[in-house]
Amino acid sequence: MRVVQAMLAAALTLPAVAAEPPAVLREAAVASPKALGAATLAVARAGTRLVAAGERGTVLLSDDAGTSWRQATVPVQVSLTALRFVDARTGWAAGHLGTILKTEDGGETWTLQFDGLRAAAAWAEALAAGDERAQRLGQRLAEEGPDKPFFDIEFVDTQRGVAVGAYGLAFATADGGRTWNTLATALPNPKSLHLYAVRAQQGRLFIAGEQGLLLRSDDGGASFAALDSPYKGSFFGLLAARSGTLLAYGLRGNAFRSADLGASWQKIETGTPVSISAAAELDGGALALLTQAGELLASRDDGRSFTRGGPGAAVPAAGLAATADGQLAVASLRGMRRITLP
Repeated sequence: MRVVQAMLAAALTLPAVAAEPPAVLREAAVASPKALGAATLAVARAGTRLVAAGERGTVLLSDDAGTSWRQATVPVQVSLTALRFVDARTGWAAGHLGTILKTEDGGETWTLQFDGLRAAAAWAEALAAGDERAQRLGQRLAEEGPDKPFFDIEFVDTQRGVAVGAYGLAFATADGGRTWNTLATALPNPKSLHLYAVRAQQGRLFIAGEQGLLLRSDDGGASFAALDSPYKGSFFGLLAARSGTLLAYGLRGNAFRSADLGASWQKIETGTPVSISAAAELDGGALALLTQAGELLASRDDGRSFTRGGPGAAVPAAGLAATADGQLAVASLRGMRRITLP
């Protein structure tokens, strides 16, 4: 992800971005017993620990495989939509208002690395060097300011990561998040479609989004190319299995499997019309998909087929992670749940 130098600054004068961040970017998340039942949008493993995140900057920690939870210290009050850990201590959270947070103590405490003020300015500046359509978009983004959310984040190691979000928002870092550079003009996304997911698989980076958008980078993110998509509806997530299998899933129960790094895709018969919102791989290799209604689907043949596993979480669900004891933790709109793969 490279910042494109603004060559047309004289032709396009960008309005100044407000110097004062919104209050939710300046004020710490409120510590409250109610946080344990608040809406959670993401959950991830950090070693054996589980870390969950959600609305108003809430981050929860569990050291007993999701049986009990406690609240972490977070410097912002924005909703957090994605989590990614590279080891037991180092991880990132991303969310609304262009927020990216980092932890180096397993989620106990977090620091703000990036926000929508910086994202809007960098994104608009990069687009100012593009064609007329890109210039208009850059002008609008600068005027709107820090209102664009990140939907997903991926790190391949402690230094290199990518965050993606609304209206084609995409940033990357090569220094552990100290600096973030925009991918605004590098992605083949002329409609500025929402980017819902990003995952690394066998040295490649994959991005999925609206209207069947599937992108792949073979050079560490320096460039991306569009893949032939098997579906024209939205993809809400990607699962990169340890076997090399890649699953893309989303609207109306649609899910597709690729065993050749996205060159071809096979439709998975899920048996559900409900949108799929999350996926996880258990330590033993079983794969799980979770619908927005909390219904669980299980595969023990590397994603070739899935069986429906009853009500699952039985609540509106947004995130899924394998626990250290072989169960599943569900991030839901009614707090965290622990369920068993059938």
